[in-house]
Amino acid sequence: MSTHLETDVLIVGGGLVGGLAACALAHGGVNVIVVDADDPETLLKAEYDGRCSAIARSVHNAFVSLGLWDHMKDEAGVIEEIRVTDGKSPLFLHFDSLDLTGVPFGYMLENRTIRKTLLKVLPEMAHATYLAPKRMISLDRTASEVTADLDDGTTIKAKLVIGADGRGSWVRRSANIDITKWSYDQTAIVCTVETEKSHQNVAQEHFRSTGPFAILPMPGNRSNIVWTESSRNAPVLVGLNDEDFHAELSERFGDYLGAIKVVGPRWSYPLTLQYAKRSIDQRLALIGDASHGMHPVAGQGFNMGARDACALAELIIETKKLGLDVGAGRVLEDYDKWRHFDNHLMLASTDAIVKLFSNNIGPVRFARDVGLAVVDKLPFAKKFFTKSAMGLVGELPEIMKEREAV
Repeated sequence: MSTHLETDVLIVGGGLVGGLAACALAHGGVNVIVVDADDPETLLKAEYDGRCSAIARSVHNAFVSLGLWDHMKDEAGVIEEIRVTDGKSPLFLHFDSLDLTGVPFGYMLENRTIRKTLLKVLPEMAHATYLAPKRMISLDRTASEVTADLDDGTTIKAKLVIGADGRGSWVRRSANIDITKWSYDQTAIVCTVETEKSHQNVAQEHFRSTGPFAILPMPGNRSNIVWTESSRNAPVLVGLNDEDFHAELSERFGDYLGAIKVVGPRWSYPLTLQYAKRSIDQRLALIGDASHGMHPVAGQGFNMGARDACALAELIIETKKLGLDVGAGRVLEDYDKWRHFDNHLMLASTDAIVKLFSNNIGPVRFARDVGLAVVDKLPFAKKFFTKSAMGLVGELPEIMKEREAV
């Protein structure tokens, strides 16, 4: 027997960004249905995803506002300082967020922890319905409504559909929205290590000719490693036995935290940049990786998606309070205007950083090293970059704005 459901907003993709958008909408009194193709039990398995996400201060603020943070905070690593170095150069750039702003830059969380929280909180919200594992088989958008058919015979009618279904977005493809995409010919090797000494809540970013090597603080003496190598060499490194892998990792990590031990498995992810030619269409909006995917060099991928989610949710909530159509063109145009510049600036910035630092050209290396040292001595520049890393620059949704430290 077929089921017919009606809602204000249909979100396709219940991952980190889609789940956050759903929580924000439901919290604001908007009826939302989330459809996700993956089984929730699979999503929560430790082997499903080895990645961690840097949670900027602005995203932390949103988590607090939505009642999500209490479910995550005990598993969060704190980022209080960031140290950037280039190869073996003695010059460096150091940021101390407590000194400059009085609060941390942000936090490190396993993606699994965020998923676990969303999957616990979202189904309990009065205005939210979570359907998984369910697949979309058709999507029809007219001037007045959206009609979606699922693989189990369910039909959903909504005023707006939000595509939060990742880089290969089914929603985006259904709307014939093209993407621009290129590969960096780099692969990120991801693992977690435990160190003899405390990391003191300091995130390290070492730029090497093969790409950045990031050491990101997790709870206790654990650190998440994002190790970028050429796509030719990465499979060889990932396939090494434990002893040889440890030796290669130790050579890059250094001994400043004493002995290191790899805990848990290794993962690898090819690195690309892509962005959709447009993020809106008739009664349709794209958020997160469905709209834009960037290199992890600045750790801003999830943060930019979260800003999409919170900005769009704010516009929809305000529109519903006025008794107006939440899928009307004005909502979508305002969303596109709000997020277009911010997203494309971050895409361009991360792309430029990767290309600037992923080489060993002498004059370029000298110029960037001097640049790091100069910025390190300019308090006003450091404060601006600190605020940017915290996600507190630009026009923010209300729930992401800074309040008292929590």
